[in-house]
Amino acid sequence: MRPFVDLKLTVGCVVLAVGALVSSQAHAHGGLSMAEDMCKLTVGSYTMHFSGYQPENTQQQQFCEDIPATGQTIVVLDYIEAELRALPADVRIIQDTGSEENLEAITVFHLPAKVYPNGSIDFAHTFDKPGKFVGIVTVGDKMEHISKFPFSVGEPKFYSKFLNIYMFPVAAVLIVLGIVFFMRDRKPSHPAAS
Repeated sequence: MRPFVDLKLTVGCVVLAVGALVSSQAHAHGGLSMAEDMCKLTVGSYTMHFSGYQPENTQQQQFCEDIPATGQTIVVLDYIEAELRALPADVRIIQDTGSEENLEAITVFHLPAKVYPNGSIDFAHTFDKPGKFVGIVTVGDKMEHISKFPFSVGEPKFYSKFLNIYMFPVAAVLIVLGIVFFMRDRKPSHPAAS
């Protein structure tokens, strides 16, 4: 009887672990992270609130990291610290080639250094093709504060693909196994006839 109870506990733990894995949504991604339902970009010792939108594809839905589809993309960076309003900021998007040796050749978008006294940088860029990119935000009089964050455009993450393909069959098998294991040790409610 004891081994069966141990097996039930093990199955229960596995089901909880899979549930926790499937439900985890927030994770760090380069200089971007989710905190208190807000996407924060860390630039040196400063932070900015990052918001991305694709009006043609997702209407008002905001994304934080990877861009869901190709097309026009609007990005808004709101300063969190007031000191940033007096510092020049430079924004660049490059193709992720693994090397930044020839920066100009791999740049797909560049917003030259400028002071934003209103505390907000916003720009629009149209991504024509899916792919992997790196965003670079540089801040400071000597451009000493830098944040680099990789992201993809129009490419589902492996984790998402895996969950979409295997989540339902795995969940169904776990539920059936759980029912079988929990029902196995139940005794019939009426005594057997002699």
